[in-house]
Amino acid sequence: MAPNPYTPGQVPRILAGRVEELRRIEDRLARVATFGELGGPLLVFHAPRGIGKTSLLRIAQRRAAELGFISAWVACSRERPVLPEVVHAVRRSLEDADALPTGGAGSRWRKRLDTVTIEVGVPGAKVQAEIAAPPEKAEEPVAGAPIGALQALLHDTATLVRRRGGAGLLLFLDELHTASPDDMSVLLNTLQNLDGDRADNPLAVVAAGLPVTPEALTRAATFGERSSFVSLDVLNDQDARSVLTAPAEAEGVTWTSGALDAIVAEARGYPYLLQLIGSSTWDAAGPDRGDKLTLADVRKGLPAARDQLTAMHRARWGAATPLEQAFLAAMATAGRDNVTRAEIAERMGRESRAISVPRERLIEKGVIEPVGHGLVRFTLPGFGDFVRRLDEE
Repeated sequence: MAPNPYTPGQVPRILAGRVEELRRIEDRLARVATFGELGGPLLVFHAPRGIGKTSLLRIAQRRAAELGFISAWVACSRERPVLPEVVHAVRRSLEDADALPTGGAGSRWRKRLDTVTIEVGVPGAKVQAEIAAPPEKAEEPVAGAPIGALQALLHDTATLVRRRGGAGLLLFLDELHTASPDDMSVLLNTLQNLDGDRADNPLAVVAAGLPVTPEALTRAATFGERSSFVSLDVLNDQDARSVLTAPAEAEGVTWTSGALDAIVAEARGYPYLLQLIGSSTWDAAGPDRGDKLTLADVRKGLPAARDQLTAMHRARWGAATPLEQAFLAAMATAGRDNVTRAEIAERMGRESRAISVPRERLIEKGVIEPVGHGLVRFTLPGFGDFVRRLDEE
């Protein structure tokens, strides 16, 4: 049997679609590589879970390495401050790329890297970073103000990479919506300060988060609205087919048109579901090179894929509070993709204003998403059907 080329829940071996989004990132990298200057304001891709935000950033990271960038990756989390993670990620990226100077200069750099100090205060986060080009004489430590410290860290690291023949520094921030408002504010102010001297900062920062990310950044700092926001949508049918065909062709396996049509209809353009159903079909069929996957193979593989999807539905439902579950049940009862706020409130027996809290919390959790004025929808296909079936259990 040929090896299964599909990777549900992981970065795909071959990224289908997202041509325009990748071009947005590559345009920024070209600006940094060509002019040695800041690649523009914070670039943020936002979408529900399962749309492929992390995969997009990981593919961009691979391409950036080919262009001579050193990249630092931070997976943000509500459980820990983001700024210390940025410092650690930058340090690891330099060490992994063996980008530090040799000899005495390298020793001085390593000594200064060893003195990077992270202080997390409550409330908020304070960062102290002592990192700069190897000094010719003793210097005072970098001031402890978090904005100045982060600014020095990013500037000095980016210029070090550039002096050593690289293109610059690329910082990725995944799950940015989970960062605290204080950390977001420090990040935005830092980038604004660096932009004031953009010609001397070979750096780009790219982030991804749930649909609430633009609003969260704007609350953290009003000028956060000047970040570049890009919404990722589900894949069109042509790109959805490519998600299935390209990995299979690399293993010498093809699909019938009927099989592709069935999966595309089932997955509704969600990259994760395309990978999941493609993987379950492959496992059910066990194809060898030269074989063709058929509609019958899809039907054999679908139960396993649906079981996995149901497990995800149960996890989301179980993580919801009783009030949030009542909100979800009211949405599901409507039986439509897009449901109005007024209809949900009426089914819950509450005033429209009284459902704001569960609505916002479910959006933050990525269970639902706004799709227009007063409209929301589930972010995972089949979730409404799952909720409606709960009454039958």
